[in-house]
Amino acid sequence: QVQLVESGGGLVQHGGSLRLSCVASVRTFSNIVMAWFRQAPGKEREFVAAISWSDGSIYYADSVKGRFTISRDNAKNTVYLQMNSLKPEDTAIYYCAARYGPWRRAPESAWYNYWGQGTQVTVSS
Repeated sequence: QVQLVESGGGLVQHGGSLRLSCVASVRTFSNIVMAWFRQAPGKEREFVAAISWSDGSIYYADSVKGRFTISRDNAKNTVYLQMNSLKPEDTAIYYCAARYGPWRRAPESAWYNYWGQGTQVTVSS
């Protein structure tokens, strides 16, 4: 019922940029919250950013605020994560996530029901 497919990961130098995409196949975009998480080797999955599909409300983790931008394209059923000024500590697998429900600031991975397969981002120093 919900499929999320990420793309856009890769290898980039310190200070570089990447744009991740998440194409969502869902029954309805009404009342859905989309998010990006990341997981580095040996670490827990970490919240990055979230967006309400209906009204565009946005929430960022402090670690990426001012460098990353989450956005959506209604016509393409796609959520983006524009990542600028990348640092080696941004290296991780990045996952797209989704949940049906009212908007709230939810950094907990357990709050999201649907997940993509992930895309690797590697930032070299």
